[in-house]
Amino acid sequence: MLHIVMDGSGDMPPDWIQAYNIHVIPIYLHIGDRTFLQGVDLSDDDFYRIVDEMHQIPKTAIPSPDQFKEFYRRIAASGDTILSLHLSSKLSGMFQSAEQAARELTGEITVIVLDTLNGSAGLGYMCREARLLERAGESLQNIVKRLEYIRNNMHVIFTVDNLEYARLSGRVKAIQVAISSLLSIKPVIALRDGALDLAERVRTRQRALNYIVDEMKNCLQQQPVNVAIVHARAPEAGQALLERVRATLNCNEIILTNLSIAVSAHLGPGTLGIIAYPSAGGPPLL
Repeated sequence: MLHIVMDGSGDMPPDWIQAYNIHVIPIYLHIGDRTFLQGVDLSDDDFYRIVDEMHQIPKTAIPSPDQFKEFYRRIAASGDTILSLHLSSKLSGMFQSAEQAARELTGEITVIVLDTLNGSAGLGYMCREARLLERAGESLQNIVKRLEYIRNNMHVIFTVDNLEYARLSGRVKAIQVAISSLLSIKPVIALRDGALDLAERVRTRQRALNYIVDEMKNCLQQQPVNVAIVHARAPEAGQALLERVRATLNCNEIILTNLSIAVSAHLGPGTLGIIAYPSAGGPPLL
């Protein structure tokens, strides 16, 4: 039996978890002397309320190898296979922790750990494709090849509306230059080769949105794509961006989803992003 796992930095529509039988290992958040488990005892609304009240960004913590082993053993039986997809190793130690757990389970459970070099809805789409391919009878080898193709052809770009979260967290290196400049700017952040990079700095929200849409158009042209619009506490702005992207790109599929607490803790409310990859091309196709 194939079990599919992603960590709490991934995003997807809530109904995908059950529909595609995807397991999510949550991330820990430390606020003051309290520890919360993302999505278990801390909701998105609770998270933003606490930050507003305390003016403090929670510290995120990845599951330890032992916690990964416990999680893997809980969802799988001896002899099963787990495909475990994780946030870029250039942004977190999640991949390394999962990989160590996988080594320690050798001979008990087969765990294949994939460094997606992505995050957010990139993980969500990859998990879904893996399950659809498995249901279509594809081999594990072909599933991994397809995920590697998606990883290498995924485009991720965000615009950050509120620099306060990035300033408080101090962990988003890509926009440290922006933070030290005028606070009226709207930085645009791209995920390139698994790392965050400051792509552009503009003066208004509208210019930032224009930039990320134009950048996606330039990268993807008219090839059919699967797209996710992600937002942090900005559903109306996310829906407006979705309609604009639908009219601009050749969307095979387009979804709107919340940005996980694990990511929005460092980017802040009002963050909007576009995540897209070619739905055609590469091995094997759905």
